[in-house]
Order: sequence, then structure tokens, then C-alpha cells
Amino acid sequence: MLETSARLLRLLSLLQAHREWSGAALADRLGVTPRTVRRDVDRLRELGYPVNASPGTGGGYQLGAGAELPPLLLDDDEAVAVAVGLRTAAGHGIEGIGEASVRALGKLEQVLPHRLRRRVGALNAFTVPMLRGPQASAVDPAVLTDLAHACRDAERLRFDYRGHDGTTSRRTVEPHRLVCTERRWYLVAWDTDRADWRTFRVDRVTPRPPHGPRFTPRTPPADDLAAYVSRGVSTRAYASHAVVRLLVPRAEAAVRVSPSAGTLEEDGPDACVLRTGAASLDVMVIHVMLMGFPFEVLEPPELIDAIRAARDRLDGALSRAGEGDGERDREGSGERGGTGGPA
Repeated sequence: MLETSARLLRLLSLLQAHREWSGAALADRLGVTPRTVRRDVDRLRELGYPVNASPGTGGGYQLGAGAELPPLLLDDDEAVAVAVGLRTAAGHGIEGIGEASVRALGKLEQVLPHRLRRRVGALNAFTVPMLRGPQASAVDPAVLTDLAHACRDAERLRFDYRGHDGTTSRRTVEPHRLVCTERRWYLVAWDTDRADWRTFRVDRVTPRPPHGPRFTPRTPPADDLAAYVSRGVSTRAYASHAVVRLLVPRAEAAVRVSPSAGTLEEDGPDACVLRTGAASLDVMVIHVMLMGFPFEVLEPPELIDAIRAARDRLDGALSRAGEGDGERDREGSGERGGTGGPA
């Protein structure tokens, strides 16, 4: 059995991890009796942590927002600074810390008192970030935390979704995970109306609460959700698909090929396989060429024909440019012959 102080920290962590726990489930996780759980909950309340309890067979314990900031070793100014920093990191998709920022922000906002929430909200509402081009459609952190809570609590989501063509549809989904790239956030969810897994760009999502009811999580569409989303946004979303062997190591190719441009698989120490998509095979030729690597087309065969056609057009342009250079050389030579000679 854990010592009391360690058990209290473990209990607090469990309460932050899920929206609601039954007394029996907490007792099982902590290896104690339900009576000990009740005593530990009382201790947390004495320390300032607001733990709500609902009676009955369907009841349980839930960590709520309190009138005072619990003793997290943060004063008011520090708590506001942490919340604003987490919002900034989550909303701007800073590489490597975005997902952790959303999880931490969800925990912090759950216990922030009202007066501090107002300060954090004011700072975010009246701060204008200067973002680089692709980041101009930054995600609202409030939407991110809302989706993160729905994933955590296994609650159905209803939202309006703006498609590529600008049209809006109402969607009902069972959210599973949030996935971030260097530019965007995506929600992986089971679409109940279409009975299939879908990937949604979070900056196009407008939640329509209330959420619920709860659902039993399904087996995800892939073990590696990052690769799953990458294939969706770089390949499945396009009309033309291709598989190309890049004749450079995967690590070298990954410097230029982002997850939104294609997925890379190792193919020995000196090559890798790129799976990618484009609006057409002609665009695919440009897409692959601009990567700047030597390559070999694996599929489809039609891409070879598109490359030949592009080569012929380039040869024609170079030939015409060469003829023009020759005419200019001859003209220049004639001008010099007409004015040359001894004075």
C-alpha cells in the first residue's frame, strides 16, 4: 500500500486524468478500501482541492474548479503566466510540445478560480500574434482544450465543419485523439453518420455543445496515428497517388519532406520510399522534382508518361532558348563585322 502522501498525489493525478471516477474504481487503482478513498478525498479538500462527490450507484468523484487556487506552489501571477504560455504553445503548434501543452492546459484550467480565468481570457482576447504565412489559421486554444476533454472523457462531439470548398456541415463523432503537425492540428474521430474513421482539421471545427453521451472507445484505425493522419493529408486527400523511391537516406529526405507532403519508409541505408499525392500527375511531377533528390518511380506507370511529357516540354523550351541565343550571337557577330577594320 502506498504511503499517505504518495497516495494523495496518485489520487489527485487520477482525478485530473478523467472527468469522473467511481469510488470502487479509485479504490481498485490505489489498492485501498472505498473508506480510505473517502478519507483521502477529505484530505484533498482540506488542502484546497475542490473534489465533488455525487451519491448513488451512478455517482462518483470529480475534480472541480474552486474558489481559491489549490496549493500548486504557484501564486496568481505565476498561474496566469503558465496558462497563457500553455495557450500560446498549444495554439501555435510549437514542435514537440503542442500535445503536452494541451494536456497540461486542460488540467490547469480545470482548477483555475473564476477571477484568474477572467485574467487569462482577457490576455488572450486582446493579444494579437504576428504569425508567419501557414500559421495564419491558428487554432483557438479553447477549441483544442474542448476537444481534448471530449477525447479524455469519451464523450460524443457535435460540431460544424467547414470543408475545402467552404461549405459547412454538422458532424457527430466519437473523438479519439488530437494529432499535431508543424503547421496544423487534426482530430481523429469515428463519424457516427458515415460509420467510418475521419480526420478533421481543427481550425475548421466549431463545437456545438452540449457534448455527450459517453461512448465505449473503439479500436483506433492505426497503431501509429501520426502516420495515419500524414497519409490522409498527404495522399488520400488527393486524386492522384504515387509511390517513389528516393535515392537518399530517410533522415536526409525527412529534412525536406514534411508529414503533410508525404510519408517516408526506410528502404535500406541509402534509400527510402515516399508515398504522396497531388491534384494531378502533372502536379505530381513538379512536386517530386522540387524535392531535389534523385528518384525512381515505383507506381503508377502513368507517372513515367507524365515525366516524359514534362521532359519533352522542357527540351523544347531549352531548344527554342538555344536558337534564340544563336540568332543573337549571329546578330552580334554581324554588327561587329560591319563596324570593324582599321580606321
